[in-house]
Amino acid sequence: MPKIGTWANFPAGVRGHLIERMRDRAISVEDLDQLRLWIDSRPEVPNGDWFKDFGSFKICGHGPLPKTFLLPAQAAKGQAL
Repeated sequence: MPKIGTWANFPAGVRGHLIERMRDRAISVEDLDQLRLWIDSRPEVPNGDWFKDFGSFKICGHGPLPKTFLLPAQAAKGQAL
């Protein structure tokens, strides 16, 4: 299984999309810190679609790249981590 990538290795388009969604979803600094700690742990992720529920938001990805943020009530697809 691949490991999630680091921010510096995300393509510019992915980084830009994630920043827009962070603003749209009003993700707090505390929530972003939880996300940073999780990403820094370099977790293994499936090759296909996956998501991680942090309670106040979800991050969804495909393989080593996160793709978007969802609100808690929004349905995510893929394997739950």
